[in-house]
Amino acid sequence: MARCSNLPTMWAEAQEALNSLLQREIEDKPPKVQKDRITVFQTLATFYIKYVQIFCNLETAYDQIVHPQKRLVIRQVLEGVMGRILELKNEMVEVENSEFHYFDDILQDLKLSPEHIEIPIPRYFIKEKLKVLREREKILAQILINAGLQDIKPKTYVKPLPLEEVFRVIQISERARQGRLRATFMKQIYLEEKRERQARLQGAKGPNVDAAAIRIQKVWRGFTQWKKTVKMREEEMIFLGMVSFFPDYPNEEEGGSTAIFSQKNPDQVAAELAAKEEEAALKKKTKEKGKKEKEKKKKGKGKGKGKEKKGKTDTLPWFFQQLLENQYIWQNRDERWNFPQEYDPELIKEEKRKEVEEEIRVQVDELMRQELKNLKLAVDKEKEKKQKKGKKGKKGGKKVSAARDGKPACITILYPLNTKEEILPPLKPIAKLPLSEYSYLGTTLRQVDIEPMPSLTDVRQLIALYGILPLGSQAVHEKAPLVKALLLAGPTGVGKKMLVHALCTETGANLFNLSASNIAGKYPGKSGLQMMLHMVFKVAKQLQPSVIWIGDSEKTFYKRVPKSEKEMEPKRLKKNLPKILKSLKAEDRVLVVGTTKRPFDADLRPFCKVYKKIILIPRPDYASRFVLWKHIVLQNGGAVTKSLNISCLAKVSDGFTQGHIVCAVQTVLSERRLRQMTNKPLTAAEFLTSLARQDPVYKEEEETYKVKLTSM
Repeated sequence: MARCSNLPTMWAEAQEALNSLLQREIEDKPPKVQKDRITVFQTLATFYIKYVQIFCNLETAYDQIVHPQKRLVIRQVLEGVMGRILELKNEMVEVENSEFHYFDDILQDLKLSPEHIEIPIPRYFIKEKLKVLREREKILAQILINAGLQDIKPKTYVKPLPLEEVFRVIQISERARQGRLRATFMKQIYLEEKRERQARLQGAKGPNVDAAAIRIQKVWRGFTQWKKTVKMREEEMIFLGMVSFFPDYPNEEEGGSTAIFSQKNPDQVAAELAAKEEEAALKKKTKEKGKKEKEKKKKGKGKGKGKEKKGKTDTLPWFFQQLLENQYIWQNRDERWNFPQEYDPELIKEEKRKEVEEEIRVQVDELMRQELKNLKLAVDKEKEKKQKKGKKGKKGGKKVSAARDGKPACITILYPLNTKEEILPPLKPIAKLPLSEYSYLGTTLRQVDIEPMPSLTDVRQLIALYGILPLGSQAVHEKAPLVKALLLAGPTGVGKKMLVHALCTETGANLFNLSASNIAGKYPGKSGLQMMLHMVFKVAKQLQPSVIWIGDSEKTFYKRVPKSEKEMEPKRLKKNLPKILKSLKAEDRVLVVGTTKRPFDADLRPFCKVYKKIILIPRPDYASRFVLWKHIVLQNGGAVTKSLNISCLAKVSDGFTQGHIVCAVQTVLSERRLRQMTNKPLTAAEFLTSLARQDPVYKEEEETYKVKLTSM
């Protein structure tokens, strides 16, 4: 994209709009308790739309402005705006008790089009992580090579062939190609039927797990023996009376030398003691309030079950502070000398003085710890023995220190995961598809107590709000309402798995596959399951952002397990998954995404406790089908001419999903048919035969999805 000439004015206008909007939001803020929900929703929706417009302008300014210090300022405000958008979305959900909202009447009043409320995905999510993503790809490629899942072919120098030999090789390859085409053409129908039979009868077979089990045993036995040795040494020292003569030096988490050398007067000590007493008193009050609230909930006859409301995070004071700081730094600053828009050295010096002081303190603390360790060794008369062992184990010591750094430790954990067959599957590139549908009658239908079917545009907006924005930015994930798990529900072929891959490709996140069919027979037993989950979530937190995908998630919460699936043990994760979700904190950018085509087969109570955000993905309507047919035909090498009636295909394919359309196009556009394209253009009738072989999604089935999921 070319750099805009009016970027400073765009930034200034966005700042002014944000300032006025914040003042208006504080003045005209709706009360917490109000009977008229329509008025409350109209106010929240108006603020939401205006924040989205400011978000679009700030994202463009941040992407195009070159000045590094201005980019930092815009980045902070941009992340604050994203957090405020998510807060308003959470408030609208509480008002309407629905994840889908319709702004057609508000857009008409503001004279805006649906494009103005499209949530943009910030481009810096991927641009600023290119180095990290390339390093991660190298690490994963090396793990695949070590696991034997990818072969290394050394580069060899090929001598040029003589002209006669070249002709002979071309003739041989051409004759072979023609023979393969004849065989493919004669057996095409037979192979299609054979593939369908094999796909139903054959199941996924796991590899030999001996190597992974031995490796895990070695690591675990070494760890337990080390713990026993440390404990025996401590008990021996206590028995002999040879406990440590020197105090332990505080760790970095405790503050290091600042915890020892901080000078405090008696008044400061008294203030700290008073603060601790106040905290203890507040804890007692909160416990008493919690007991009273529990009693009230019991008397309320189960009202509001299954809804866990997070405390509202108010970002408005933070916004005002950021705006005042920006005005103080940049509004009256003379930048006539800075025509190339380079960094201002004085601002950097002020910020870096404290950082340099902290870095020097950390290095001094390391030296002090080493000196303290040497003194301990001298008193214990074991200095010579330790030095000899240290010389022999220098390389090992480097490995241990490097393992603490993060990436080498992750390599050792990722190795057994990859040997277990695609717990870390490769990502599929997702092409952005413009969808031209929008519900212009949503508000009118809701006024008549008719719940409209959500559109694919609404689904895309929710994926961006609940998944992409929090995963892409650490600040947004910590400030916005926390979403730990997300459920994508819909019939087969609507694009649930594609949306999971889109989440990862737009944010640079890692994808972990914990579907019941994928972990069947792997890491057997309770200890094996705990080890697998520990490794997966440890790597997911270390290499965040990460997405944990659970396909066919209803199987984890089956009411009754079918006889054909008992060997697979689909309910392995039922007890452990809620515990792991509770352990996820705001700083952990890990999102659990479940996909299901039959949510009704699950036990709803534990199912809804895990997946509190449920998104229904419907079949495409006429406008989306029109865009899909044209896009998929072109993507598979076809040509759209006047003889191909796309409108007719979009009308006939009513009830079919995106997957059905892709299957029909790929079946028709074979290699032989593509070569005939110039002489024989495509027609709509060619796709009808392949489309008729597939089972559509009927309206009754779609209505059951809508009714059941809204009741959940």
